[in-house]
Amino acid sequence: QVQLAESGGGSVQAGGSLRLSCSASIYDYTPYCVAWFRQGPGKAREGIASIDSRDTTTYADSVKGRFTITQDSAKRSLYLDMNNLKPDDTAMYYCAAVRWRTCTTGGLEARIQTYWGQGTQVTVSS
Repeated sequence: QVQLAESGGGSVQAGGSLRLSCSASIYDYTPYCVAWFRQGPGKAREGIASIDSRDTTTYADSVKGRFTITQDSAKRSLYLDMNNLKPDDTAMYYCAAVRWRTCTTGGLEARIQTYWGQGTQVTVSS
C-alpha cells in the first residue's frame, strides 16, 4: 500500500509563493508516476504537474512557467513550488501516485492514479 501525505498549504496574497510537500512511500517502487492535482470550489479536479521515475515532467498550461514539480527519492518527498500565485489557484491540492508505470501517457489524468493524499488547502487572495 502506498501512502501519501501533503503539507505546506496556507493563505497567501496574489503574486506570492508557496511550496507544497508530499511525503510518499511510492519511492519504494519503480517505475512510478507521481503528480499534483487540485480542485477549486465548484471546479473539476485538475492535474497540474507530474514527474516520474525517469524525472520526466509534465505541466498543465494553467501553471506552466509558474509552478515547478521536483522530487527527492532519498527523502521520499515530492514538491511543488508555486510562484506568482493567482486567486484562480485557490484550491485543495492533492498528490497522487501510481506504481509500475511512468507518466508518459495520462500522467495528469486522475483516472490513472491509484493512490491519493488527503489534500492541503491553498488560498490566494487578491
